[in-house]
Amino acid sequence: MNRFENSKPRSWLVALSLAALVTTGVVNAQGGGSGSSAANGPIGAVSTSAGSVPLGTAGYYAILAKAGVSTVPYSVVTGNVGVSPIARVGLTGWSETAAADNSDLYSTSAQVAVPGKLYAADYAEPTPTNLGTAVLNMETAYNNAAGRTASSAATTNVGSGTLTSLTFNALPGGVTVYEWGSAVTIPTNLTFSGRATDVFILKVAGTLNMAANMKVILAGGVLPQNIFWQVSGAVTMGAGTHFEGVILGKTGITFGTLASINGRLLAQTAVVLDSTTVTVPSVPKKRRRG
Repeated sequence: MNRFENSKPRSWLVALSLAALVTTGVVNAQGGGSGSSAANGPIGAVSTSAGSVPLGTAGYYAILAKAGVSTVPYSVVTGNVGVSPIARVGLTGWSETAAADNSDLYSTSAQVAVPGKLYAADYAEPTPTNLGTAVLNMETAYNNAAGRTASSAATTNVGSGTLTSLTFNALPGGVTVYEWGSAVTIPTNLTFSGRATDVFILKVAGTLNMAANMKVILAGGVLPQNIFWQVSGAVTMGAGTHFEGVILGKTGITFGTLASINGRLLAQTAVVLDSTTVTVPSVPKKRRRG
């Protein structure tokens, strides 16, 4: 018997089944198709709004980290997981299964919804090359966000870094930049309100912490792929929290037990999960005419 079998709620099975449904909108820019063994094909949606932070091939991953990605089972990830420059030893708790085609381009895990895969810097080429490019793109995205200027005095050091019962409204122009010269704490639910094309960039000079069981809520059509959290310190999400957006972390990202996110975790050190649900933004469905 797996030693984790009775240690966590069986709800992860339902979550993994639902997560697999999100992949119906898979896009593979490499032309390999969602089931291809070609390394690092993208899953889910990235922002296409004017003024957004370009992720490049870092957007091919639900989770990308330089120093490792660990999980306490059972986490549920929709999308690819990548680590570089660390080797596959940096994938901890995933119980990986070797590639079915024996290519050693990737591995799979029961905690990663099909067609998502795991990649590491010591897998066969072109995986190491692709990962190297993605990490550079991740760093470029972080610097791009860090270089943005706060939209106004009203979006600078809001709440002195304590975001209590707030709604962030999109400003005219399509891109709203918030900036804090300190750590940021989210002790209550936080709401973003705007249109599907609005972009939010949140620059945090210190750590980012969210209290247990709190939620980020999207209103008015705001999309998770259009929210970018550029954080210079550690990111810590409490147990049972729900988060939205793309986290660009200069250091580590940690999610507490049974926390969840719609977005991506892009860390320049390590990512730590504990029965966490990570879901890439879904690709909008095309409306049928007539």
